Amino acid sequence: MRSILPKNLLLLAERCPKPLYVVGGSVRDFLAGFENCSHDWDICAPISAEEFATIATQSGCSVKAVYKNTGTVKLQDCEGVDYEFSCFRSDKYIRGTHVPVEIFFTNDITLDAKRRDFTANAIYFDIENNTFVDPLDGIKAVSQKRLTTVDKAEKVFGEDGLRLMRLARQAAQLGFSPDADCLLGATQNAALIKDISPERIFTELSALLVADQKYNNIDGPYHGLRLLEQIGVLAHIFPELALGKDMAQRADFHKYDVLEHSLRAVKYADVNVRLAALLHDVGKPFCKLRDGNSYAHPQEGAAIATQILMRLKAPKKIVERVHALVEWHMYDFDCNTSENKLRRFFVFNFEVLEDLLKVKQADFSACADDVSVAPTCKRWKTLLAKMQAEKVPFAYKQLAVTGKDILALNIPPQHVSIILKQLLAHTAVCPQDNDKLRLLKLAVGFEKSIR
Repeated sequence: MRSILPKNLLLLAERCPKPLYVVGGSVRDFLAGFENCSHDWDICAPISAEEFATIATQSGCSVKAVYKNTGTVKLQDCEGVDYEFSCFRSDKYIRGTHVPVEIFFTNDITLDAKRRDFTANAIYFDIENNTFVDPLDGIKAVSQKRLTTVDKAEKVFGEDGLRLMRLARQAAQLGFSPDADCLLGATQNAALIKDISPERIFTELSALLVADQKYNNIDGPYHGLRLLEQIGVLAHIFPELALGKDMAQRADFHKYDVLEHSLRAVKYADVNVRLAALLHDVGKPFCKLRDGNSYAHPQEGAAIATQILMRLKAPKKIVERVHALVEWHMYDFDCNTSENKLRRFFVFNFEVLEDLLKVKQADFSACADDVSVAPTCKRWKTLLAKMQAEKVPFAYKQLAVTGKDILALNIPPQHVSIILKQLLAHTAVCPQDNDKLRLLKLAVGFEKSIR
């Protein structure tokens, strides 16, 4: 383990009057044999934050912050490597408060280990002595790819509801499975997720959706979502989606119920569209309960997805993009839309077209675990290639005329944007007309129709 540690960390350990330990993800990942070990260097020792900050400064590190109440120091070494130090401590919680109400500093490494979440994250590496210290049998948990809580599971999850999300996210990233006690404790405390801030939930959810990218755990996001559903957390985060559990779909199209189909869409989705894939059918339960069918689910689903993401305080750009992808994910699903209509749709939705194709493919594959190219995607890609070969303008700046050119025809300013949109729609079907003189002539005719 010493061989992967930054040289400045070795210097810090040498100068520390008490053993300095690396703890958490970097130790776990090393023992698990992951090629891409976590380089989030969490370090600890049974000395005060102030004493360690002094040692760090004398060792050439830059101390960014010292938090005396929690015994935490944030620092950076001369080569730009970041560390977070914490002195050994034990935390006292009141159920549902999610932050310690009391902090006790200690010299007992076992007490320090028990304030963490899972035993796999409570293994210490003594830098100077080049040995592992394992007070809670975390090494065995890592070898068995198991997530076991550091104390009684009911207590661990009862202290901090965010650990429910961390359980699913770490299971998804690591490929570890929670043991029976861990599952029971999480299930018993599922409702505590409602007390966690939306921003923190969204951050953990976002990490879960790309969990396979960290350690190449194939299908990690799907299994993480299934775990959230199993312990009852998904129903609190996405009650609109959870309504799809056991809601049957047309057997000639679908192998799974609405909820399982949605989770499997994430399994088959490109990393950039997994949130949209998860929510693409969120309108189905609403429509089926209201109408007895799901005909309007793309439009209703787009509105519901927007409400969900706003509730989770998601960034505006993400909300808008997911809205568009959910709204249009069924467009031309039967491949019967006319080519001219499709051409215009491609032009006016070109910004999301690539992602829309990815959502459509994920939706198709999730119906019956069919990884062949979706018929709609095949049709769209063929037409898109044809349009690109024809040099169809996909943006206003690619038109042979500008707004100034239109104004020069003495056309009212309030009509310019309307005419440009009509010209873009026209050239989507007739790309050969993307010529300045021809477009100016068309503009005059379009202006007469507006009047």
